[in-house]
Amino acid sequence: MEARQRSIEDMCKRRLQRSKAYDVDKLFNIPIQDKIAKCKFHHMKLVLAIVICGVFATVLYLPTVYHHEHVSPPVSQPNFVSRFDPRYISSLNISWEEIKKVIGTISGNKKFHSIGLLNLNKIETDHWKQLTPNSDHTVLHLDYVEKNVTWDTLYPEWIDEEQEDEIPVCPSLPKIEEPKKRLDLIIIKLPCRDHEANWSRDVARLHLQLATAQLAVSSEGYQPVHLLFVTKCFPIPNLFPCKELVLREGNMWLYKPILHTLGAKLRLPVGSCELALPFKPKEQGQSGNSHREAYATILHSAHVYVCGAIAAARSIRMTGSTRDLILLVDETISKYHRSGLEAAGWKIRTIQRIRNPKAEKNAYNEWNYSKFRLWQLADYDKVIFIDADLLVLRNIDFLFSMPEISATGNNGSLFNSGVMVIEPSNCTFQLLMDHITEIDSYNGGDQGYLNEIFTWWHRIPRHMNFLKNFWSGDDEAVKAKKTRLFGAEPPILYVLHYLGFKPWMCFRDYDCNWNVDFMQEFASDVAHEKWWKVHDEMPGELQQFCMLRTKEKAQLEWHRREAEKGKYADGHWRRKVKDPRLKKCVDKFCSWKDMLRHWGETNWTNDAFSAPSPPYITKASLSGL
Repeated sequence: MEARQRSIEDMCKRRLQRSKAYDVDKLFNIPIQDKIAKCKFHHMKLVLAIVICGVFATVLYLPTVYHHEHVSPPVSQPNFVSRFDPRYISSLNISWEEIKKVIGTISGNKKFHSIGLLNLNKIETDHWKQLTPNSDHTVLHLDYVEKNVTWDTLYPEWIDEEQEDEIPVCPSLPKIEEPKKRLDLIIIKLPCRDHEANWSRDVARLHLQLATAQLAVSSEGYQPVHLLFVTKCFPIPNLFPCKELVLREGNMWLYKPILHTLGAKLRLPVGSCELALPFKPKEQGQSGNSHREAYATILHSAHVYVCGAIAAARSIRMTGSTRDLILLVDETISKYHRSGLEAAGWKIRTIQRIRNPKAEKNAYNEWNYSKFRLWQLADYDKVIFIDADLLVLRNIDFLFSMPEISATGNNGSLFNSGVMVIEPSNCTFQLLMDHITEIDSYNGGDQGYLNEIFTWWHRIPRHMNFLKNFWSGDDEAVKAKKTRLFGAEPPILYVLHYLGFKPWMCFRDYDCNWNVDFMQEFASDVAHEKWWKVHDEMPGELQQFCMLRTKEKAQLEWHRREAEKGKYADGHWRRKVKDPRLKKCVDKFCSWKDMLRHWGETNWTNDAFSAPSPPYITKASLSGL
């Protein structure tokens, strides 16, 4: 559009330069008395002529989105340009050959009786009318979102979930003016500033898609409604899921949405500025087919979370849930550890790891993109993903009634992926894979990446993924409140998420986060004790998967001694450790005290202390659990 506007302006300049003074006078209807006056006003006239040409070109290419004050399309409004919002404009040139291919594939080249056009300029609108002359065309009108509504407004970092001081309210986005007729096809042109890092966090782009969804739902009838998005960037993947994508041809995305599902999503708040689920929800909420719903987690690259996954499964069953428990593991998880996980109730599925292409070799985040395999669980309609380092304290089956992505807030406009509702689909998995080299994760991990794909998400109460930590700014009243929540019986929290050193990697006597100064924000003896109560409910055959390795014992004692040297005020280092696991050895080298003497030496290695794989649990013993 800008290139065309410049060519028109250049044409006007050339013509003016070649014209006589009389011609310029005639154009502006300003009489010239003599040569002096003509010389005086010549440059001003030239500027005015260029401005008029520019205004004409701008109006010609403006989309049909405008403010409510306009009673007719903006091309007829002389003051429209000053009111036009550039957030809604798309500079993408439409490929009409691609359009013809898409239209020709729908239901055997069926004719559309009624077509709605949203955010297209006049030339594009006229071209559509020529392309489908037998259809009834409606130019759709949408008011702008106020300019003070930003993405951070829609997705604030914190809201008063408990409504102690205020009731959170989302800003209203203008509703589209629904035509008094049913639409068979809706064409929408979306802006896509893909040269910007946060192109998907675009309020105008979101507004147009929500308005499109509203139109589609209002047109529900016996015949399907099709949506054609014209955009370089993919539409919101959890508002218009790829399993509803009929065809993609270049920058044309044709969808056939499931309207009752789409309508349910529209009834939720527009962003995380309000809870999508009440703070005290009805725990018997309706979901879909329980046989196609499951809890899932993933273990890869190490065995250290096996004990946590066993305890998590145990906690889910203790709440009364009977949904399937699916565990994705890679080849690094031994047969022995798999047997314990199966005994705990997990259904094991072996996967190939997915490497994070932007991670360094052997880094903590090298293989964490393996979480994307969750979307390949296509034999389930809904999956609640849970990290393996948490406990489910109250039944959360009602979350299966929530759409993808439903999660708690993390920081900024981001969600925490430790507990989240997803809707598995092989094409969504492919979408995740298609962009791993181009999209940057803010934290280098899967959570950051998923937040770039699913920027539109639904906030659930933080009690459903309550983090075990104390912020540096927490006062004593806040700390006391959190501690009460950790230990409440019956439980108030639904899910308690253990950050920092994990309970099974500490002595059971106290939380070992106390012994490392920069980890003390994660220390809570009350939460620690809560986890061990679940552990003690496990059969002895499962408790053996929570044994301490010799190296782990030595490291715990080393941290305790460092805390003693520092005379940490909490005084946990003074406690006499009675953990019975100290006297049990699962390695071929059992003297952790001897190991401690060589702690930190440059020639020290793990190889001398590696343990042989224990025998796995037999099926006979599994049946007895």
